[in-house]
Amino acid sequence: MQEYLFSEVCGWISCKSIINKDVRFSNVITDSRTVSIPSKSLFVAISGMNHNGHDYISSLYQQGVRCFLVEEDFDFSVGLDEANFLVVKNTLQAFQQLAEKKRRTYDCPVIGITGSNGKTIVKEWISQLVGNSMSVARSPKSYNSQIGVPLSVWQMDGHTELGVFEAGISKRGEMEIIAPIISPTIGVLTNVGAAHQENFVSQQEKLQEKMMLFEGCECIIFGSDSTMIRHEMYNKYPCKRFFMWGRGVDADLQVLYKKDHGTGMLIGLKYNSVEYDVLIPFSDDVSFENALGAVSALLVLGFSMEYISGMIQKLVPVAMRMELKEGINNCIVINDSYNSDLSSLALSLAFLVQQSRGKTEQRTLILSDIYQSGMDDHSLCVQINDLLKQVGVSKLLGVGSILKSHAHLFHLDAIFYDSTDELLQNVVPNSFKNEAILIKGSRNFGFEKVASVLEMKHHQTCLEINLNALVDNLNYYRSKLNDNTKILAMVKAFGYGSGSFEIANVLQHQKVDYLGVAFADEGVELRKAGISLPIIVMNPEVKSFPVMLMHHLEPELYGFKVLDQFVQVLAQEGIRNYPVHIKLDTGMNRLGFVHDEGERLFEILKSSPEIGVKSCFSHLVGSEDVGLDEFTKSQIDRFCEFTSRMEAILGYSFIKHILNSAGILRFPQAQLDMVRLGIGMYGVGGSDQVALKPVTRFKSFISQIKSVKAHETIGYNRKGELGYDGQIAIVPVGYADGLNRRLGNGVGRVMVNGQGAHIVGNICMDMCMVDVTGLLAEEGGEVEIFGPYNPVENMAEALGTIPYEVFTSISRRVKRIYYYE
Repeated sequence: MQEYLFSEVCGWISCKSIINKDVRFSNVITDSRTVSIPSKSLFVAISGMNHNGHDYISSLYQQGVRCFLVEEDFDFSVGLDEANFLVVKNTLQAFQQLAEKKRRTYDCPVIGITGSNGKTIVKEWISQLVGNSMSVARSPKSYNSQIGVPLSVWQMDGHTELGVFEAGISKRGEMEIIAPIISPTIGVLTNVGAAHQENFVSQQEKLQEKMMLFEGCECIIFGSDSTMIRHEMYNKYPCKRFFMWGRGVDADLQVLYKKDHGTGMLIGLKYNSVEYDVLIPFSDDVSFENALGAVSALLVLGFSMEYISGMIQKLVPVAMRMELKEGINNCIVINDSYNSDLSSLALSLAFLVQQSRGKTEQRTLILSDIYQSGMDDHSLCVQINDLLKQVGVSKLLGVGSILKSHAHLFHLDAIFYDSTDELLQNVVPNSFKNEAILIKGSRNFGFEKVASVLEMKHHQTCLEINLNALVDNLNYYRSKLNDNTKILAMVKAFGYGSGSFEIANVLQHQKVDYLGVAFADEGVELRKAGISLPIIVMNPEVKSFPVMLMHHLEPELYGFKVLDQFVQVLAQEGIRNYPVHIKLDTGMNRLGFVHDEGERLFEILKSSPEIGVKSCFSHLVGSEDVGLDEFTKSQIDRFCEFTSRMEAILGYSFIKHILNSAGILRFPQAQLDMVRLGIGMYGVGGSDQVALKPVTRFKSFISQIKSVKAHETIGYNRKGELGYDGQIAIVPVGYADGLNRRLGNGVGRVMVNGQGAHIVGNICMDMCMVDVTGLLAEEGGEVEIFGPYNPVENMAEALGTIPYEVFTSISRRVKRIYYYE
């Protein structure tokens, strides 16, 4: 990576500079967790909705970072004597300007990719097709945002022979900012679809906005079969060179035919009047379009069709997400064989650190050779070693000739292998215990075989948890809150079935204020896993008081008996001012002190120095029900009146909270000091359901398809039958997994290849039967029990219950897969 003298960069943008000790830097970071070589890093302190990068400057300085881009209101007074600062009004805008300045120092070809879908896949496939013939700088993962684009472009250096960067937008005005940063010489439009349509009046308007990326391009690549795209391209850029692929005779790359060929697709193409038969290792239409976009880019770059035909057969799928799974012997396994470059390795290691269960857990990395880094092998391995040291990786298993030949550069417990097969032959699974394991490799190393060995559960029925969607939902609710309103996130009942620790860890990173659990055991589990947030125990039991004190868990006190017992335990231990949370019953008639008990309660609280009231709260009976709005308002009024008297008598203030997920959206005037967010984080139960995203997806697969005659009985007790000759699919998920037995006999349905299919007959313990007559179904095909295409609300309605019950009924034997896209 090219280095710059700090004083040199000061002249790139309009800023005030403070130089205490002029140094050189090469890396730019915006996330304090991804610092790899502190002494060579510039940290951009960006102020966002939930994070302020300026808060991490002191910590980064202690780690060795000396270069910072900060905003004018930063306090320079605290112990940063050797630090250098670029001081600007807006750090994000300044960083974008820096990246744009750097981009203009290079004259190599740069491909800019935009579109509604397929940007990341086309980018990765262009890189795969180029192979080792050029040194490529490309966007890490799907870095295509206002921050991601400048981070991507910053990777260019003197070794770069080709840049491949993607640009994503979600509203008007964004492309005009990031287009000059990429400044592509070749443009690729993948397609225009419904993604991010909410901020555009039409697809045509969205297309016009995306096309701004191509303003300075020498050539624009697009599919010519879309009338809208053709019209807009010719209208906006009548003098530019186009390279079109499609079925029309005027297409530069004409598609003559396509047909299935085993597990792939045989495509007939015509280019420069010569016909070619090209085999791609995918059979779906989406991959077909993405492949043609990548092939077109290679042709524009000057590669021959003969070269492309040979390389395209080696294309491998692009994993669009990083997955976290339970591993053998109390390990966790993070599988990120998405792409393998230094930037994405730093991001994956940051996730490894975030998910490590406590400070004593060993961090292990299984890593393949990294290609197309633009660095010599020696420098690359030195940087990898520095990065592993920085994040506390204690064991490395390296695969590939580059890593093995530079083994002496790695200063940790490390073993190296020539191939993945050699690794598998020599590694004993039981040698991994209590470890956080990151699997990071280029796709051609086939590291999925390694992941399979290390995963604990191989039952293909699984519950997928989309951590991106969880964070998006959290931020959606945050957008509805006042700046000073706190959030108590509920992770009781095994995180609503999604996993307590994994969810809590994300919430801790997102800086919620409190976590709520039902019982002390759940809180202890989180503490042992390294969760340090304040935790409220909603149902404390006397026998759990000692362990609660040991792990700094804060009890809900809902009656005089539990209050007296807790005060006695504190007195015996000599503890004073221990934080407690007082539960008030305003109409639920469940746990809680009632209004008439106020005076007695206040007197006990005032005369008990052992405790201090941290919060007082109550539960709304039906905040989501319009018909109960008057009762809800009366609950809020009673609560506010009670807590006002309580504060006056105690002589100090405390946190007050009464709103749940639905209440946040429907009664914003009652936010008070804190709100409780539970089911809403999972995309369920909001009055503005469109804005929320489903987090969990319960899925299985078809183990067998068989034909049945009309009125033949199906399943136990001969309860199921079809009224016609048809086909049933056997799916290995049953009531032991959490598929409620009442969903049998046509009550419930699942999604097979995007099509609804009813459950036939009685649901068995470990499997069920589904009517797939007339559907596109095949053995091994995926089945969605609930998820984005079959909302959990549908299943709840069929059962006459609520999504809470469905979520919490999913058996722990079902494998949980956590992923970031």
